[in-house]
Amino acid sequence: MSTIEPVTSVEEAEAPSEPTDLTRADLYLNRHISLLAFNERVLAQARDPGVPLLERLKFLCITSSNLDEFFETRVAGLKELQAYGAWQVDVDNRSPAETLRLITARAHELVVEQYRVLNEELLPALAHEQIHLIAPKRWTKAQRAWVRRHFEEEVSPLLSPIGLDPAHPFPRILNKSLNFILSLEGKDAFGRNSALAVLQAPRILPRVIAMPQEVAPKGHCFVLLSEIIRTHAEDLFPGMQVKGFYPFRLTRNSEMFVDEEEVDDLLRAMEGELSSRRYGDEVRLEVARECPTEMVELLLKQFELEHSDVYSVDGPVNLSRLMAMIDQVERPELKYPPFTPGLPRELVGASGSAMGNLFEVIRKGDVLLHQPFQSFMPVVEFLRQASQDPQVLAIRMTLYRTGADSAIVDLLRQAAIRGKEVTVVVELRARFDEEANISLATRLQEAGAHVVYGVVGYKTHAKLTWVVRREGRQLRHYMHLGTGNYHARTARQYTDFGLLTCNPKIAEDVNHVFLQLTSLGRVPRLQRLLQSPFSLVSGLLERIHREIDHHRAGRPAAIRFKVNGVTDREVIQALYEASQAGVPIDLIVRGMCCLRPGVPGVSETIRVRSIVGRFLEHPRVYYFENGGKPEVYCASADLMERNLHRRIEVAFPVLDPALRQRVIEEALDYYLRDNMQSWLLQDDGTYIRADVGDEAPFSAQGALLKALASEGTIGIG
Repeated sequence: MSTIEPVTSVEEAEAPSEPTDLTRADLYLNRHISLLAFNERVLAQARDPGVPLLERLKFLCITSSNLDEFFETRVAGLKELQAYGAWQVDVDNRSPAETLRLITARAHELVVEQYRVLNEELLPALAHEQIHLIAPKRWTKAQRAWVRRHFEEEVSPLLSPIGLDPAHPFPRILNKSLNFILSLEGKDAFGRNSALAVLQAPRILPRVIAMPQEVAPKGHCFVLLSEIIRTHAEDLFPGMQVKGFYPFRLTRNSEMFVDEEEVDDLLRAMEGELSSRRYGDEVRLEVARECPTEMVELLLKQFELEHSDVYSVDGPVNLSRLMAMIDQVERPELKYPPFTPGLPRELVGASGSAMGNLFEVIRKGDVLLHQPFQSFMPVVEFLRQASQDPQVLAIRMTLYRTGADSAIVDLLRQAAIRGKEVTVVVELRARFDEEANISLATRLQEAGAHVVYGVVGYKTHAKLTWVVRREGRQLRHYMHLGTGNYHARTARQYTDFGLLTCNPKIAEDVNHVFLQLTSLGRVPRLQRLLQSPFSLVSGLLERIHREIDHHRAGRPAAIRFKVNGVTDREVIQALYEASQAGVPIDLIVRGMCCLRPGVPGVSETIRVRSIVGRFLEHPRVYYFENGGKPEVYCASADLMERNLHRRIEVAFPVLDPALRQRVIEEALDYYLRDNMQSWLLQDDGTYIRADVGDEAPFSAQGALLKALASEGTIGIG
């Protein structure tokens, strides 16, 4: 039932009313709770019997890693604000302390459900398929013998237990590392009778180990590293008894702070900050459920945490490590069917051979790519041809996330070595990819490329490649603009759009953006692109209000957005105003959404849905009906304050009518029809799963695979 009061009561309906105050706190949902709700929808995939079994386990692991990042960044940030006494409120007008209380209750419920799904649903289902995570009490004699050998040969030499006494203080605990606290009885060789010890599991050791076939003749048998160590812990303390053995895991603040205006070399400053990330302020303690109260109290005191920060778990203290089981089990029938990404028709030659001269193809017309249903390889091939073509003079590119072994970085290096002018804007502050980006920046510099780190105070999140090629007496510019990162692995897991074009006006705009990133000067007026922090938010607001004017004049009007997050107050207020005017609005929002749909008198024409399926929904698409002349933009930016005001982002128009129609159908129409993986946001902030009802089942991702993938046995469902 709705928790929002109507703007006017029935009795007041005929009386003139004051304009609605669209800044009212009750018109906004809490962003952090909204993000936890997204994790609950991901966890629902782990419960769904229609999802292949090993993929269900993967979704469980994803919820665990998502929750790690949530605590490392969002909870950590709120705790910092609370510690400093800051009264910084969110769009829903809650203080950090109030938000933390909401998070604590919701997160504890989520963790309990995670372990219930593991123990009551997934492990029994896996065992039925002869995939076992075997507890010590179920080991056979042969398995016990193997475990002992493995402990003595592979594990024990790397362990360094620390007895706690005045000469051995509590060790520093790495962020998210596996640790054990032990209670002991007896005296050692020096007559010491310390009752406590701490043991840290080396990160080099796998947390889930597959037993060899000779001791696991049926199916796949796995054992946890923690159980191997627990079983032979007394070997580490000769002459003493281990009375208690309790795994624990500490999550720390992982945000990095570098005062960019006070450092001379951002790369060196980031390198220095990386090492401190492992020992940031403590924010969460995970302990085994059987850990006694006195042990928990000791750990809480050691880490200066509250009881609300403790999460007692019925299983491994890090569920994401169970992903290793998926990687080691070759059971195709328990995973999503494989597929081969397709290629746009423009890139397939008459003989069936793919991707000839891409510059010739792009000159004939723009090329739209929709990953992962279509291949990411044309982007790599575009760079390959640019790096090898003697007519190509210069390449400029933005890199946010690329992966450790990136073919794109190698091609940029080759281009620089061949003497081309290569300029790369590397975002060193891409969260949790800082170390990889520092490494690739160094490699590029060593090859002779110009490497810059963007603009102080603004993350460079735009996805741009710009190639200058001499053709006769003129220079022609070729570009790739995208909604996703230049990362081959995530291009198989995330849905995104990319555009290959040589449109002169877009080229001029892209050139201006790169000049901003690498040089100094005022911002020119862009002709085609919208760019944050300058024209993107104003451009979107202008178009939202234009739809209001169209609707009031009786012309066709509609707004449809597909994004990852909607949290910006100014944009939400504009959407509320459009809804009050009667403009139909459909929002497809993967994660955080602070907008409340369906509020009487405020957002009655707004519908919000979230799609959670095989692939992570990642593109940002902005559609405006515009009086019957639709405008469509694809973008790197979400409707969030950081994207619109504190990042350098680009939204690019899809100008070709056929490609524009493709984006409308593939990014919007398909997803608004989805009744299998779709969740509908209610005005009280809850999500309900779409009901197939009398309609034919329809999965947007399944339909796109069938339509765009060149091979595979993927059905609509």
